[in-house]
Formats: sequence, structure tokens, C-alpha cells
Amino acid sequence: MIFNLLMVFVCFSFCRILFLWVNYSYYPDLTFAHFVEMFKGGLLFDTSAIFYTNILYMVLMLFPFHLKENPAYQRVLKWLFVVSNMIIICMNLIDTVYFQYSGRRTTASVFGQFANEDNLIGIFGIEMIKHWYLVLIAALLAYGLFKLYRTPKVQPHGQLAAYYIIYTLALLICTPLTIFGMRGGIGRDVRPITISNANQYVNRPAETAIVLNTPFSIYRTFGKKPFVVPNYFSGVAEMEAVFTPVHYPNDSVPFRDKNVVVLVLESFGKEYFGSLNKDLEDGTYQGYTPFLDSLINHSLTFEHTFANGQQSIDGLPSVLSSIPRFVEPFFLTPASLNKLSGIGGELKKKGYYTAFFHGARNGSMGFQAYARAVGYPEYFGREDYNNDADFDGNWAIWDEEFMQYFADKIGTFPQPFSVGIFTASSHHPYKIPERYNGVFPEGPLEIHKCVLYSDNALRRFFDNASRQPWFDNTLFVLTADHTNQSHYPEYMTDAGRYAVPIIFYTPDGDLQGRRETIAQQADIMPTVLGYLGYDMPYVAFGNDLLNTPDEKHFAVNHNNGVYQYFKGDYMLQFDGEKTIAIYAFKTDKLLKENLLGKVDEQQKMELELKAIVQQYMERMNGDRMTME
Repeated sequence: MIFNLLMVFVCFSFCRILFLWVNYSYYPDLTFAHFVEMFKGGLLFDTSAIFYTNILYMVLMLFPFHLKENPAYQRVLKWLFVVSNMIIICMNLIDTVYFQYSGRRTTASVFGQFANEDNLIGIFGIEMIKHWYLVLIAALLAYGLFKLYRTPKVQPHGQLAAYYIIYTLALLICTPLTIFGMRGGIGRDVRPITISNANQYVNRPAETAIVLNTPFSIYRTFGKKPFVVPNYFSGVAEMEAVFTPVHYPNDSVPFRDKNVVVLVLESFGKEYFGSLNKDLEDGTYQGYTPFLDSLINHSLTFEHTFANGQQSIDGLPSVLSSIPRFVEPFFLTPASLNKLSGIGGELKKKGYYTAFFHGARNGSMGFQAYARAVGYPEYFGREDYNNDADFDGNWAIWDEEFMQYFADKIGTFPQPFSVGIFTASSHHPYKIPERYNGVFPEGPLEIHKCVLYSDNALRRFFDNASRQPWFDNTLFVLTADHTNQSHYPEYMTDAGRYAVPIIFYTPDGDLQGRRETIAQQADIMPTVLGYLGYDMPYVAFGNDLLNTPDEKHFAVNHNNGVYQYFKGDYMLQFDGEKTIAIYAFKTDKLLKENLLGKVDEQQKMELELKAIVQQYMERMNGDRMTME
């Protein structure tokens, strides 16, 4: 049994090395000495995952009864061992690829995230073909486990006393050792390790994916309450003196009933914009968004703009409801059943017609349920488009056709309206319509041609919309749900992986310029409401970028168990108990110099972040995300 389990340990270690080999570009500064340190720490998490997986096998191998002497019994145990361990080994191999899209090890929330998708088999098949070497490795590991598996020798039945004594002692010795391994240590004062414990072995949060393994991350997050209220502040008044998400607008400002169109662009990282990267490639970088770059010249944007999460299901709550993603995706948690609001819900109180569009199957990603909950009762998806000749074969209707449908459809809505759309074509597996093959140049990354295609679809949308009577009286907001593939090292850092565009455009030129300040997705809701002159109180975890001094602007996100807080010139990383790093992210773009303990602002930033986190957790658990 010991030999068989050691084989699984070897497989896990091999998977860790393979993970780093495939994803080495995300860790350009990793040294061999630091990898060895993380490798040693990873054995703690491997032990827990392997023991959890093999607890039944171990009991059946050691329990003192003579049925074990039956060859058929041993064959069943062999298959139990090989199959169960190959499942968890394959989990690690799958995350070797999926990490590039999620930025972390997969947790139990993945089962809710893709519960409504009916295209996963096809997507999975494509990835198996693209990463055929991982399939081959999985087959070789399975073959190795099966061939090298050691079956115990049959004990003579005449030595019953010795038989029972030996196996009982083995079971008694194995039981506490197994429990200690599953918990991650020995002693009453040792709490069972969780995914956050990986941070003690790393220099930055992204490295936790090297230390952890996927089975452990899934096991440890099953059934866990995602929102645990910390006790940073003893009273509400003390906490709200530092931060409150309640906004009380100025009711003396006249309300202007402009239409609002929010476009959430799949995977449009800031890296892809030429106009937002003037210093790349010695100033010669053109990017992959020629239309949006031209639009930015007539829009308001900001120098340092960040997403609040790294997945599509993080983007919508952040953009529409000013809810950052902390710990787990918001609408995969019980808190998603809370009373909620958003841009649409607040503007409905002013008589706005509201609707949301997404070219995928209705119910995909949980977007329809969320949109209805936050004030967009009308929902238009693939079924409403009703022409699968324009389906991309994987996720949704092609952006070009669906955005023309979007432009024409909202032209039938009564004004004022507040509508949103989530695009889809710049999504894995990175395909574009056949008629455009060779039209859009291939960049260094697969996604580049898709960004060019979707940018062109946006050009055609604005061309159509500009001829419609509602266009001139409309505020357009454009952002991305999250980042995606990166080519430049500054976009592979803990800050760069969250860098997305945030663009406010009005055809009348009312909003223009580029401000040297911080902005985040969660700022979009209060900024839209502030621009319109909305006069009712509401809950939002962001700032009104137009009516809040620049020095108060901030951004926040949750990166592999670590909270990140951007304010002023610094990014602070906080593990829930203490600050572990602080960087001058504007000048130190590769985040090489940890200024921990050297920055005067550190204590104040940590206090503010604690107030944001505790407000978030208390309001989520107390169903206080609206003013009702």
C-alpha cells in the first residue's frame, strides 16, 4: 500500500513540474531555489489530497478480515486505486491549461459556473486535440499505475493470531498518520490547512498555483461558506468612518434622462489597445483595436484601470452592480439570492426601460438570472436571435451579427432605456467566421485575430447606431469582463492580469480626456448614476469617478487568497491577517521591489482595505446590498 501511494506522490510531483513548464511565462523571475521551496510546501497539500482520495482504499487494504485474501477482492481494490487516482491526476493536468484563463487553481465553484453549459464536451475535445501531449501523458501515467501496482501477498490462514495482530496494529498506526496528513500537521493547535495556507510558501499570489494541487483546492472548498465576517472593527461606526458603500447623491443636481448602453467585451484586456500602451515597443505598438482606439480619442478614460475579478461571472456583478469578486464568484454563492440592484434596477425607478443581451443560449453562465435580479427583466439571447446559421459552433452568435441585432432591437425600445450586452466572439477557442480568415492579421497570440474581429464588429455596431434617433442622447460605457492571454511581461504580473479598459463615450463630446488616476469596474455604476444626476441613495463598492477627488479613487480585487488594494501610487497585498507586500505599481511595472514596511501609506491603506472587506462580508451575509 505504501509503495502504491508513493507512486501517486510521484505523479503529483511530475504534474507540478509539468504545470510550471507549460505556464513558465507567468513566472519569469522564478529561481530554482524558490521553486524547490514551493515544491517542498506543495508536498503538504499533495499529502492531504492523496489521503482524502485514498481513504477508502487504505481502510479496505488494512482492515483485518480474511475477505482480503480473495483475488477478486484485490482486483477490485486495484481498479479502485487506479481509477480514483487517475481522476485526481487528470484534474491537475486539466488545470495546467485552464490556469491560463482563470489565473488560479480550480475550486468547487467550477461546478456551478458551468452548470448550464451544453457545449463543454466540444470545448474539452478541442483542448484535448490542441494539448495532445497532456492526453498522452495521462495515458502513460495510467498505464504506469496499473502495471507497477503491487498486490499484497496472500497470508497463510494458519497464522490467525499474527494476522489479526499485524493488521490491527497497521490500521491503528495508519489511522492517526492519515488524519495528520489530511489536516496538514500534527497537534491540537494545528488547524486543517486550506488553500490560503499556500501563501506562506510564495512571493506573490499567482505562485500559489504551483504550491497547490487541483484536487485539494476542490476538496477544501466544497460546502464552505465563502463569506466569513472578519473582526477588524469592533463597531459599525468605527468601520463606516473608514469606508461605507452607501452613496447619498446630491439631490439638487437636475436629472438628465440619457439612454445608457453598457458593453462588456469578452476578454478585451488593456494590453490589446494601442492607444492605452503608448510606451510599448518603444512607442511603435499599434495594438489590435483600431476602432476602439479611434473612439477613445473622443472619450473619457483613465490611466490605471482594473477589473475586480478574473472570470466572466465576476465581470457582470462588478460592472453592473459595483460588487467586486471576493473569495468566490458572487453569483455562485448563497448571497446571490440577496436583494440586489444595479444600473438597470436603479434607473427603472426613474422610468427607464431596461434589457440585457447575450448571444449565448439563455441561461448560459447564469447571466439571465443575474440580469433579472439586478433590474433587467427583458433578456435577449441566442433563442431570441433565432437564427443558428450565425452560431459560432461553441458559445454564441457571432459578435458582428448579434451586435447588429442589438442595435436594431434597442431602436424599438421606448426612451430612456438602460441596456447592456456581453459579447462572446473573443473567447476561447479563438475562432472567427471563415469569411474573415486571412483578413485580420495573426498576432503573437491566438486571441489577437478575435480581438480584431470583435473590434470590427463594434465599428459596425456604432456605424448602425449612429444613424438611429436615440444615439445622440446616449451614454456608452465600454469595458472588459477580464483579461486573457498576455504577451508582454507587465501584463503577466499580479497587477497586469487585472488591467482592462474603462471607457465612457457620449456622442455630444461631453466626456473626453484621459485622467491620471485609478479606476475599476466597480466604479462604473456610481459614475453612470452620478453623471445622470441620480438622486436616490444606493449601495456600491466603487466611486463616482466624476465627482470624487482623484486621491480617493481605488481599485480592489482578490488574487489567489490575497486581497489587492490599489490607491495612489501603490498596490498593497493583504492575506486577510497582515500585509504581505506593497509595490509602487505605476513605476515598478514588473513588481520587482517589495516595499513592505518602507511606505508611509501602508498602514492607512491596510485599514481602508479592512473596512472594505468587512463591509462586504457583513452586507453579503446580512442581505444588505440595497437600501430597501
